[in-house]
Order: sequence, then C-alpha cells, then structure tokens
Amino acid sequence: MPSSYRAIFTAPGTVAFSAAGFLGRMPLAMMGLGVMTMVSEITGRYGLAGSLSATMAVSAAALGPQVSRLVDRHGQRRVLRPTVLVSLLAATGLVLCAQLRLADWTLFLFAAGVGCVPSVGAMTRARWAALYRQSPRELHTAYSFESVVDEVCFIFGPIIAVGLSTTWFPAAGPVLAGGFLAVGVWWLTSQRATEPVPHPAEHHTGGSVLRSRGLLVLVAAFVATGAIFGSVDVVTVAFAEAEGHKSWSSLVLAVYALGSCLAGAVFGLLHLKGEAPRRWLVGVCAMAVSMIPLQLAGNLPVLAAALFVAGLAIAPTMVTTMALVQAHVPRAKLTEGMSWTSTGLAVGIALGASTGGWVVDAHGAAAGYAVPGVAGVCAAVVGLTGYRLLRPAPPAAEPTREGLSDRDDREQDPEQSHLA
Repeated sequence: MPSSYRAIFTAPGTVAFSAAGFLGRMPLAMMGLGVMTMVSEITGRYGLAGSLSATMAVSAAALGPQVSRLVDRHGQRRVLRPTVLVSLLAATGLVLCAQLRLADWTLFLFAAGVGCVPSVGAMTRARWAALYRQSPRELHTAYSFESVVDEVCFIFGPIIAVGLSTTWFPAAGPVLAGGFLAVGVWWLTSQRATEPVPHPAEHHTGGSVLRSRGLLVLVAAFVATGAIFGSVDVVTVAFAEAEGHKSWSSLVLAVYALGSCLAGAVFGLLHLKGEAPRRWLVGVCAMAVSMIPLQLAGNLPVLAAALFVAGLAIAPTMVTTMALVQAHVPRAKLTEGMSWTSTGLAVGIALGASTGGWVVDAHGAAAGYAVPGVAGVCAAVVGLTGYRLLRPAPPAAEPTREGLSDRDDREQDPEQSHLA
C-alpha cells in the first residue's frame, strides 16, 4: 500500500470502521440489481424489475437525508440500528412476495420500505472528516480511499448479486445483500471511539442544508449522474441477455467499476493544486463524453472496453464532490449534506433504471444506451450552468460576529475550507 494510504490508517480504529463500512456498502451495488435480476428471472418483465429498483431508490432518496439528519443530532448507533432493522424486514417481505408471485402492488409496497436504509458511505466519510478535519491532504486521501471502496463494491457486488440470482436461485442476490447490510452496520455502530460526536439541537438552526445553492448544484448534477448509473445497469443486463450471455452482465458492470477504482486509487496519491470546482466540472463533462462510445457498442467485449474508459471519470469526480460538500455545509450538518448527494444519486438511479427498463421493453436493449447518453448531457449542462455557484466567494470586509451566516462561518473556519 502506498505511503499516503498507509498514513491515514495510523489513527486507531480506522481499519475497523473502514472494513465495517465496506460490508455495509455492499448492498448499494447488490440490492437494486439483485431485485431487478430476481424479478426479471421470475416474471420476465424488465419494466416491472426496473420500476421496483427505481422505487427502492426513490424511497432511499426520500428517507436517507432524514436518517442522516437524525444521526447528526443523536449519533450513528442510536439511529442506524433501528432503521436497518426496518429495511431488512421490508426486504424479507419483498422476496417472499416475489417468490409467491403475489400482486405487483405488494412488491412496490415492500420495495418502498427497503429504502429505509442509511447511507453507510456518508457515515464512514463523516468518521474520516472527524479524524482529519485539520489535515486536508490526509482527508483528500481518505475520501479517495472511500471512493475506491465504493468501486470495489461495484466490482464484486454485481458479480455476486447477478451471478447468484441467475445460477443458484432468483432471490439469492437480495438475501445476501441483506446479510451484508446487517453485519456491516452492526459492526460499524459497535465502534464508539471513532463515532462523530452528535451536535445538539441548537447547532441545527437555519433550516435544511439545501439552502446552500452550491449544494443544490451538486445534488442536481448527481441526479443526472445517477441516471447514468441506473440506466447502464439495467440496459447492460438486457444487452447481455440479448447476446445470449445474461450472467456475463455482472462481469461487464464490474469492468465499469474497475475503471473507476483504478482512477480513484491514483487520484488519492495526487496532491493537486487549483480550484476544486474546476476539477469537478472537468470530471462531470468527461463522464458525459464517455457515454458516446456506448451508442456504438455492438457486442459485449466492445461494451466492456467502452465502460472501462467511462469508469475512469467517476471516482475523481466523486472525491471532489465530497470536498465541495464539506466546503458548502456547516460542520454540524456534514452527514446530512453528504447524504443529500447520495439522495441525488439515488433519485437519478431511480429515473435511469425505470426509463432504461421501459426503453428496453419498447425498443430493444441496444436502444437503451441512449438513456445514459441523454443523462450525461444533462449532467454537463448542470455543471456548466452551476459552476460559478461552487467557486468560493471572496471574504467580506470586516464582518461582525452577529452578522455572520453559516457560510461566513465556514469561510472563516479553516476546518471547513476548500480542499485544494
């Protein structure tokens, strides 16, 4: 392991909470795709499968920030354990209803309950921020490491979920995803020494963090980015089935994640100068451009190569996004701010998965790649129009303490400064 990565693990407890966070995040890559594969295997209906995946994503988008807001106020252990229990019970109901072939509305009911799941990535990043808030370089490396962990989950998660659901029994992917969630969250919340200290209610004045226009830009861009991810997942499974190798879809999607994983690992070793908003904009535009080759892929090997190249832009953009979130939200609401980006991603995944599924049903698998192409254009448009809102404002002249807003507090607090 390079010295930069070794350095961040010198703090006690970092290895343990990172390992727990890895297990807790596996369902992020497994549950939606596992449910989609399960339902398509049982019913043969990609539209229904994509809509259920979208329902879970929308539910997570609606409930995730509320869970994170409670975490900021009451701590991870007190909030995460009961919410995970609710999610696991709903996942059990969804699997049973699918296996028994009950009415579609029962599937949607339990799919909505599955969305009551915490953003485990936001929880682990909040622990890194608490440890290295005073050390921007180490925090940049830690965020890069977390992006690598995300992509490792997306490398192995689809392989496990789709592979088990297609070769063992249809519900195998969702069942194992639930097991990962339970073990990961229980292990993470048992580690009290590295848990960020909750902030009392008086630190949560001023309304939602979405009042920050910079955060709104990031969330909007992540909606479009999520639409890329969600549609690519659904369309790739259908494309592989049309080619006669449905189980290979997990390997193709793993190649997509591998590109991002490698880029994130290298990015964490760099100490780049210049403005983070500019790097973020370049990353968003690169993701948009990388969708063009997908329209021309005629077989699985070409598709895998195109997705590998497309993945190279993902992790660096995600790392820079986390730095920008920290710069645009108060410290007491950091977990909530990070969760809102996850929410935007979840909403986009929902839209992309649902739209991709219906386009595949109506026009065939190859036509489905137009959906991530359009989503990429939308992400670039948001980035180009909102870029100026992400740039740091010049400090006001001689501000009075009474007149400082939350943003002014962050500008004067070096612990909330931009990560260069």
